[in-house]
Formats: sequence, C-alpha cells, structure tokens
Amino acid sequence: MTTQTNVAAPAIPAPAGKSVPHLGRLDLVGYLICLTGIVRRELLRFFNQKERFFSALVRPLVWLFIFAAGFRNVLGVSIVPPYETYVLYEVYVVPGLAVMIQLFNGMQSSLSMVYDREVGSMKVLLTSPYPRWTLLFAKLVAGVVVSVVQAYTFLAIACVWELDIPAIGYLAALPAFLAAGLMLGAIGLFLSSLVRQLENFASVMNFVIFPMFFASSALYPLWRIRESSEALYLICMANPFTHAVELVRFALYGRFEPIACAVVVGTTLVFFTLAVIAYDPGRGIMARRGGPAAEPT
Repeated sequence: MTTQTNVAAPAIPAPAGKSVPHLGRLDLVGYLICLTGIVRRELLRFFNQKERFFSALVRPLVWLFIFAAGFRNVLGVSIVPPYETYVLYEVYVVPGLAVMIQLFNGMQSSLSMVYDREVGSMKVLLTSPYPRWTLLFAKLVAGVVVSVVQAYTFLAIACVWELDIPAIGYLAALPAFLAAGLMLGAIGLFLSSLVRQLENFASVMNFVIFPMFFASSALYPLWRIRESSEALYLICMANPFTHAVELVRFALYGRFEPIACAVVVGTTLVFFTLAVIAYDPGRGIMARRGGPAAEPT
C-alpha cells in the first residue's frame, strides 16, 4: 500500500534585481494603468474607425449648413445672456450642436458597452479584481475624451461662420465639455445596464436622444418656447441636456452658469451611482438578469 505525499510546488522567484509591479495589490498606480489602458483602447478604436469620426460631424454640420441658413430670418435671437448683442441663428445653435455630438457619442459608447459586456473586452474586465466602479469610470472617461475631440473638431469647422467666440472661450469651455460629456456618458452607461440584447438598444437610443435634444435650448431660446407653451418650457427646464448646453454656451463666452453646473454635476453623480448599482453582481439589475455582469469577481 503506497502513501501519497503532497509536496507543495516551490514558488518561482522573480529574476534577480527585478520586481513584479503591483503583484497581489491594487494601488493607485494599478488603477491608473487600468484607466490608461481603457482610454487608449477607445482612442485607438476611434481613430481606426474613420467613418465613425466623420459620421459624428455630419449631423451637426448638416444642421448648421442647411437648417440654420433657412431659419436665419425666421428664428431671430434677441439679446439674451451670454450674448451682449443680437446674434444670428447659426451662432446661437453652435453650442447646442457641439453638445449634441457628445450626446450621440455617449449613446454610441453605451452601445459598444452592451456589445463588450457580452462578448468583448468588458466581459473579461468585469471579472477582474478591480472594483466595478473603477472600470465603469474608466469606460466613462474614455468616451468623454473621444467626444471632446469630436466637439472641438466641429468648433474648428464652425469658425467659418465668424462666431466671435473669444480665444480664451475655447479653453474655458474645456471643463464644461468634460462635465457635459461625463453627464451624458453616465446616462448612457445606466441605460446600457437596462438593455441585455444589442438589438433592443437602438430603440432605446431613439427614445432618449431625440426628446433630450429637441426639448432643450439647443435649437431655440427658452423664452420663445415659453411664449408657445408653458408646459413645454417646464419640460425643457427639467431636461439635463438643456443645462449642459447652457453650461457650454456660457463657458464659450468666458462666463460661468452656476445653476447649469449644479444640475450637470448632480445628474452625473445620480446616474453614475445608478449605473454602479446596476452593474453590481450582488444587488444590481444585471444580477437579477444573470449574464456576464452576474459572474463573481
């Protein structure tokens, strides 16, 4: 009768003079590596898909080239902050169209999140030892970086219309674009947790994008909406996209809108928190549905 002896395999030491970084611990550098990797992946995907870049500019440029030229004499804009004089309609709609790019990009990033969660890289990342909120935040930041690049490209093309935006305004608008992108990305991130099948997300996008865009101050000033319908005016005021547009509009002219900033920051925190809870494998929506998000971490 033989006796089996379990002998533990000796640990393989690290090469002399070399250390294995971040092995067995999640420190700040490890989080930054994770964030940088996800952002770099999104940027590479964005620059490799050139049709995605040009398609993001088609919608606002068509509105600016065609619709704004046709509505110039119909929709005159009076002197309203932050403008100090009468402005043409195409000048008024530029900030709203720039934020519209971020709106569509936030929804498109969420669409890719639905795909990546099922068969892509996020399926692997969601099972990593990193907390899920850090992975979701990295995905959110990556989408914002891409949307800011698209928005500033649009602004560069829109300079043909002599917008009279001060040079400092383009720099001052960067925090506003970042805040608006984070808010819209957080909303899209939460929506991606509600949709399990990729085919159903297109209808959800249409249900969210168009009401948010048209029921806002992106295309017409709120005082004109109030003249037509008080109820529609209240809906526009309750729309967070309105405040994102106004935050960017004021920032482009070197001014700060505190109410819009508070609404944008508050909406971002609310929807990002909801997204983190929804993606939690123990108590979120994905846990009740099963699937990759419900796998143990």
